[in-house]
Amino acid sequence: MPTDITNNLPKVVADHIAACNAHNVKAWMATLAPDAMLNDIQREFIGTDAIHGFGEKEIFGDNVTMAVRRAWDRNGDITVHAELDGTYDKTGLPDPFILSFYFSLRGDKITQLIIIHNKTEV
Repeated sequence: MPTDITNNLPKVVADHIAACNAHNVKAWMATLAPDAMLNDIQREFIGTDAIHGFGEKEIFGDNVTMAVRRAWDRNGDITVHAELDGTYDKTGLPDPFILSFYFSLRGDKITQLIIIHNKTEV
């Protein structure tokens, strides 16, 4: 059964979100394993260089911020529903714009992050 951890995120997940909100790409990258995989909008980025390029353009270039709405621990995998904001094109997006972040962790690093805009209410 999932455990609600909205107010008690694992340190690496909290650090990842804080780095995003502080627009600190170096700290954001430090939360990821060197061979991590990030999937956003059905696009896969594997490894430091690919993820850094994605982050520079689509996270930090668009001044994205995340506000955690809810979070769960599902047997060690972390799901975060967060409201996003930033300077990206919001045409056609719902308000508020909420994405689901599915984190896989190994030790103190994120090894996999899948980002989805779910169609159901979160």
